[in-house]
Amino acid sequence: MSQKVILSANEAVAWAACKAGCTVASAYPGTPSTEILENVAKFKETINCEWAVNEKVAMEVAIGASIAGARALTAMKHVGLNVAMDPLMTYTYVGANGGLVIVSADDPGMHSSQNEQDSRNLVKFARAALFEPADSQETYDMVIAAFEVSEQFQVPAFIRLSTRTSHTSTVVDVGDDFGPGKAEPKPYVKDIRRYIPVPMFARPQRLQAQKRTEALRAFACETAFNRIEAGDRRLGIITSGVTYQYVKEVFPEFSVLKLGFTNPLPSELVRTFAAGVDRVLVIEELDPFMEDQVRALGIKVVEHETELNMLEMNPLRLMALRKELLGDVELPSVRRADEGLPTRPPVLCAGCSHRGVFYTLAKLGATVTGDIGCYTLGAFPPLSAMDTTICMGACIGNAFGMEKAGFKGRLCAVIGDSTFFHSGLTGILNVLYNGGRITTVVLDNRITGMTGHQENPGSGKTLCGEPAPVTDIAEVAKAMGFKRVVRVDAYDLAALERVLKEELDAPEPSVVIAGGPCRIAAKLMNAGTYEVDPAKCKACGACFKLGCPAIERGEATPDGKRFKSHIDPVQCSGCDLCRQTCKFGAISKVR
Repeated sequence: MSQKVILSANEAVAWAACKAGCTVASAYPGTPSTEILENVAKFKETINCEWAVNEKVAMEVAIGASIAGARALTAMKHVGLNVAMDPLMTYTYVGANGGLVIVSADDPGMHSSQNEQDSRNLVKFARAALFEPADSQETYDMVIAAFEVSEQFQVPAFIRLSTRTSHTSTVVDVGDDFGPGKAEPKPYVKDIRRYIPVPMFARPQRLQAQKRTEALRAFACETAFNRIEAGDRRLGIITSGVTYQYVKEVFPEFSVLKLGFTNPLPSELVRTFAAGVDRVLVIEELDPFMEDQVRALGIKVVEHETELNMLEMNPLRLMALRKELLGDVELPSVRRADEGLPTRPPVLCAGCSHRGVFYTLAKLGATVTGDIGCYTLGAFPPLSAMDTTICMGACIGNAFGMEKAGFKGRLCAVIGDSTFFHSGLTGILNVLYNGGRITTVVLDNRITGMTGHQENPGSGKTLCGEPAPVTDIAEVAKAMGFKRVVRVDAYDLAALERVLKEELDAPEPSVVIAGGPCRIAAKLMNAGTYEVDPAKCKACGACFKLGCPAIERGEATPDGKRFKSHIDPVQCSGCDLCRQTCKFGAISKVR
């Protein structure tokens, strides 16, 4: 009897990796892909799994395992794929030995990302195979198939997920014999013509890569993951991934070419489908990846005004398209669930160790280049202490570039500990080597906070919870050659102001490590409670400038123009920052 379980697509990837006999998995956490490796770790008895320091390293580890003949998996969010492209582009020339599966999770609508790039473009650029599952069952089936395809055609095989598929759970039939698979490892044979792609060897490899693409195109026309669902031939819809679900909901009666394997595009299957319908409509999420290729085949595609190629797809957008093309539906009236409610801007958690740093930097009037993590929230009022955020690790190069451009004033880069390990090390080395004088502030809370508290080289544990050496950021900076390296307690406002002022005004580069544990990860959210004495509170508003969600408006002053503060004992975590801001001694610790 088949075993059926409810799995998200992220979970399905892990289960399929186990079933397919994957033996090595490496990733860097990034929403919406994070849960993949967390679930792979549940199969740690058979899969050697790890958090890598960044996506490039994760890709290199997986490639190394593939070269050795093992089946390997790496996973990342769409912007993480950018980081991993360097080794990937070469390995598509070299050709996979053991099956290599790469999961790239896109984020249409930018739920937790700085852009919504369509990773399918990079997959095509890399000449890799591409699967696009529509639900968790297809994810499970496609991951298993992807290992086979990777080995059969000697190419890296991609699974393209999206936020919706990654985080939506559906029933998955994992078969009646689910358990760790035993894939026969491919033998490793020393071959410098293959594994050392210097120009004289890479040139013929380029031809081989093209041959693999053509072989994959033939496979794409034959695989059951690509199928024609016959219906009303007046309109034929080409679609893929989760968008297929919306198409079946809004255009149920029409013919559909459902593509689960999309790179290379199955040209002949597309031509066959187009010849059997009156009009061809391509519906896909984000870029016109398939549509442009369909047009390049000489096939006329339905034009429309409804915008489909940005933000997350949903049935309402397709209903608008149907109304435009067919005119046989009326758009339902939609009322936002939060309509009329006060806005709730994103804020750092109560007691967050980053808060004091941003409070102090704002007080000192510093220009701050920021980075990717919880601390990006330091940009929002009332802290308003961050000026830029570009990508992982960019803050250091950005600040140095501003200095080189002649920027005047206090200037510093702020980066989290996990991001520092990811891509900050090269940045500070560049500053030191090229004679910069910027200050880099590392917010060291000993965890990867934004993606849900994953371990990193500074936390002392691995993905599987095993003890690991703790990388000391201060000692690393000193070893590089920095003469000004300072540790400071992130909860000591007086020390923060003294240290940051001194380092920001110093004539040479410096690294400041502001240490304080993530209060959620360290289970300190109920470590203590503070209260405000209304009789002593002068309604000066100093504590409000911290932007702590536990500090609320209390009673109004007699003139009604100001408000005394009140501390919510449920939210307060006892960090002590508010007490330090009060000049009147109105705030004290209760427990």
